[in-house]
Amino acid sequence: MQINQPSSNTHLAETDLSSFIYRPFLTSCNLFKETVSMVLQQKTGLAKTLSGPLNWVERYPIAAGERQSPIDITTDSVVPDPDLPDNPLKWDYPKTAKVVTNTGYGWRVDVDGSGSSLSGGPLEEKYEIVQFHCHWGHDESCGSEHTVDGEAFPAELHLVHRNLKYETMEEALNYADGLSVLGVFLTVGEENQELQKIVDILHEIKYKDESVKLESPIDPLKLLPDETAYWTYPGSLTTPPLSECVIWLVLREKIQVSIEQLEAFRQMCCNGKCDEQKTLPENFRPPQPKNHRCIRSSVA
Repeated sequence: MQINQPSSNTHLAETDLSSFIYRPFLTSCNLFKETVSMVLQQKTGLAKTLSGPLNWVERYPIAAGERQSPIDITTDSVVPDPDLPDNPLKWDYPKTAKVVTNTGYGWRVDVDGSGSSLSGGPLEEKYEIVQFHCHWGHDESCGSEHTVDGEAFPAELHLVHRNLKYETMEEALNYADGLSVLGVFLTVGEENQELQKIVDILHEIKYKDESVKLESPIDPLKLLPDETAYWTYPGSLTTPPLSECVIWLVLREKIQVSIEQLEAFRQMCCNGKCDEQKTLPENFRPPQPKNHRCIRSSVA
């Protein structure tokens, strides 16, 4: 999960993440699906590298914290919570998602969230949407950050929200309930018309730090599935600074994306225009230890 906010310096994770290029440091998807991050390091020697997700702990000790994200959601250990369906999630988003940026580790759509809201379920406060972005893999066998019973999906969309009781993103990052993120799995299927608005302008933001305004705004509601059943747990950002400030809401139902759209994402560059071209075929963090956290479900 990437954090940023337009026209401000609120992405404390924006610590030159061009140095955290995922491609050289993530193992193959097949191995990824079989193991968690510590085993990956042992099998692939990734511990010797200095920049990849498996070694963020060297610069960000919280990477070894007690509530890091993503995680593998093991369905036989999920706890159904009868209180969640009695207080259903409610969201209301304006159609104001108009600016897309190449962050160097993917695309990010900034949103003027004024008047938006996310509430209900495990959330004790109202939250306001800030941005959304996507994580993907180098082929269709992996790419999502969360996994379900060890199964990865081709991509995962994150809609990032700030708790309205905190005035800024910087402040929110310091509290366990500072952010709430809706995670949506993507599977290969039909072209996603809303995501196509992003694909259509990716050639204009091929390189890091390039931004472009969308001719027609993206409606975040159209990026959500019809079914709202979800898993929830306390977690963290999935990119530096990896702050443990997130209430995660991972939706069970998936949305579709075409192979061509995924391939367009992979052709983005993770460096500047003047540098040697380096594409971004994958940008996900492997699952982290659960550390006895309770994962609750809104349905049995």
